Amino acid sequence: MPSNQPIVLLREMGGDRYLPIWIGPGEATAIAFAQQGMAPARPLTHDLFKDVLEAVGQELTEVRITDLRDGVFYAELVFASGVEVSARPSDAIALALRTGTPIYGSDTVLDDAGIAIPDEQEDEVEKFREFLDQISPEDFGSSNQ
Repeated sequence: MPSNQPIVLLREMGGDRYLPIWIGPGEATAIAFAQQGMAPARPLTHDLFKDVLEAVGQELTEVRITDLRDGVFYAELVFASGVEVSARPSDAIALALRTGTPIYGSDTVLDDAGIAIPDEQEDEVEKFREFLDQISPEDFGSSNQ
């Protein structure tokens, strides 16, 4: 990215929309490690949180991307006990990847910030890549997630 700030693209299941969320470099590393199945020599914060959840017998059942206000995305961690905890989307995604927990985006958030890219239209994918090269987090407001 021109601003050198990482971005997570969440893809809509059964649809053609993507949800772009700018994240910090630390969270990007944590997400990349989880995606690649890499285990650092010492646990990252998200690995520690996963281990603590297992130790206390709490199951993370879903992550929800719930809101977008003033360019800032909001998320919730939902536990089997019914407890819901507010979280930054980047942290919630990093934890979900480690626990195999599904990630859901609210229809409102997808309607407001989702970008449609049909799979069968390769030129649309290229246009999206060009779009990403030309925008910055400031185009969507604050980048603090």
